[in-house]
Order: sequence, then structure tokens, then C-alpha cells
Amino acid sequence: MIHVQIFYPQSSRFDLAYYCEKHMPMVQARIGAACTGFTVDAGLAGGAPGAPAPYAAIGTLHLTSVEALQAALAKHGAEIMGDVPNYTDAQPVLQISEAKVG
Repeated sequence: MIHVQIFYPQSSRFDLAYYCEKHMPMVQARIGAACTGFTVDAGLAGGAPGAPAPYAAIGTLHLTSVEALQAALAKHGAEIMGDVPNYTDAQPVLQISEAKVG
């Protein structure tokens, strides 16, 4: 199992409803059965008292393999990335991780 985490730094615009209700379900549909689910975390605060959250949101895709991700991005990457301006002006930062616990 791998996780693809997409970090969205704070920006002037982030439409959380669009991201949760349209973008992430579309991404899951394009990846297909290899995407077993996703979560979205909305930034609340930073580590120090009163500090703002460094990220507006963090999306996490749960996938069966890196190969499945690569195949989906080869086929649908332009469509997925083309949807980003519909909900944010931030530049997403991706990390692919191997799930070890949970």
C-alpha cells in the first residue's frame, strides 16, 4: 500500500468544498480500483500557539502500488492537473510514501 500526499501551501485561494466533492472523487475515478480511498485534511493551525497552518489542505490517496499511480498519471495526468486551477492558485507538493502502520 502506498500513500500519495498532496500538500497545498497557504495561498490566496483554496476551495475546500470543490476539492473534497469534485476533484478528489474525479482523481479516484480516473485511477480506478487501484485507489482504495482518500482523505482530505484542512489546515487549522501551526505548531506554535497562534501560528497559522503551513498548508491549506493535505490530500492523501491510498493506492495499491506506485506502478498503478504511474499508469493512471500517464493516462489522466493532464486532466487531473488541468483541474487544479478550479480550486486553488497554490502549487501542490507531492510525496509518495510506503504505508507502514495503519
